[in-house]
Amino acid sequence: MNKKTPSSKSARPTRRMALQMGTVALLLGTQHIARGASIVAVRVWPSKDYTRLTIESDGEIKTRQFFVAEPPRLAVDIEGIDLIPALRELVAKVKSDDPNISGIRVGQNAPGVVRLVIDLKQQILPQVFTLAPVAAYKYRLVLDLYPAQAADPLEVLIAEKLIDNRSTAPRTENPPAAAHDPLGDLIAQQSGKPASSASSSPGKPADNKAPAANSVPAKPPTAIASAPNGKTDRLVIVALDPGHGGEDPGAIGPGGTREKDVVLQIAHRLRDRINQQPNMRAYLTRDADFFVPLQVRVQKARRVQADLFISIHADAFFTARPQGASVFALSDKGASSSAARWIADKENSADLVGGINVKAKDAQVQKALLDMSTTAQIKDSLKLGTAMLGEIGSVGKLHKPKVEQAGFAVLKAPDIPSVLVETAFISNPDEEAKLRSDDYQVQLADALMRGISRYFAHNPPLARNRQI
Repeated sequence: MNKKTPSSKSARPTRRMALQMGTVALLLGTQHIARGASIVAVRVWPSKDYTRLTIESDGEIKTRQFFVAEPPRLAVDIEGIDLIPALRELVAKVKSDDPNISGIRVGQNAPGVVRLVIDLKQQILPQVFTLAPVAAYKYRLVLDLYPAQAADPLEVLIAEKLIDNRSTAPRTENPPAAAHDPLGDLIAQQSGKPASSASSSPGKPADNKAPAANSVPAKPPTAIASAPNGKTDRLVIVALDPGHGGEDPGAIGPGGTREKDVVLQIAHRLRDRINQQPNMRAYLTRDADFFVPLQVRVQKARRVQADLFISIHADAFFTARPQGASVFALSDKGASSSAARWIADKENSADLVGGINVKAKDAQVQKALLDMSTTAQIKDSLKLGTAMLGEIGSVGKLHKPKVEQAGFAVLKAPDIPSVLVETAFISNPDEEAKLRSDDYQVQLADALMRGISRYFAHNPPLARNRQI
């Protein structure tokens, strides 16, 4: 007769538990939880300004990177993970028209180390950093690839306008041999060449090394040129700032409409209307789906010496009831209402969601830039806001009958009249549908253009004395 000893009785559950734990460990190993973080998603945001790659994970991951100049490529070793299909998706996400990346290779470099090799189309200034969880995102590894050399945005604007002027000008059989071309002279001057007659070429983008993304040029190139009659012939520049973008979708409507998409569409429509005006050009702080930090939006407008700055957004609230458009200007004495303060705080948090490299920021430059404001700028901004609000009210409901004020970070350029337009409440189903419709976008763009024209009719740009 065999008797079960206490030791054999306790051994069975122990072996059973070991088998169960082994099975669980095997399953968890496929998700890399035993080794480290698991990859949640990968994303690529291409633009002519820079290309961003984002690797999102459920835990913080460590990396090492090195740059090879010839041929240009960036290698990034991600520690604590194994190669999985999610990482291979990065290869397929790179499009042939990406201005900065020609391709990506990914492989298991060593046990627990995956290497990304990013083949580049040009020399770049890479920034690699991590972001803590915020909003809907978990941990993010961000690779920002900035071109080492970039075209001067003001020269590009002037060259585009010059090409438009030439394409629309009536042709004559015997054109003047040496007609004065102030815009051509300006382009030649900025490219370091002596000014010449109208036979001069519009010039190529500057080959000078682009300043860092958070730097402010001491003396931006001027957009003023002298005409033969002694009057000032100046290209009027309106900076349009479509809110959010890239990693930051902005507010999302009940039907899934993303703020970053509709405001970019509206900005494109308004850009087309501005560019049709004589001697006027629109400059977009972003012309595609990519993220731009708040202070860089201000810097971009100042670099082209914009005459106006118009930031375009779509409002949202916790409930679906609020509706109507609003216009905001800067305040140096606190918000004009609790609602204005709430909206400003929400818009100012965009950098947290979009993701900025804090280590790359110059604290003194940021503080100087975002603390600057002048009484004259705020006064002009209120005039601009009032002109635009009156026109917007003719095509839709207004949330507030007057321009409100608060401490919006993107409105703090000291020398540019700046307003922020909340086009409608995307959180309201009816207004979300309007924001998606071509008809409303056209009406809104027309209204904003009329507002700009009304402002300039009473505040001619040639009368302004800009001090940089």
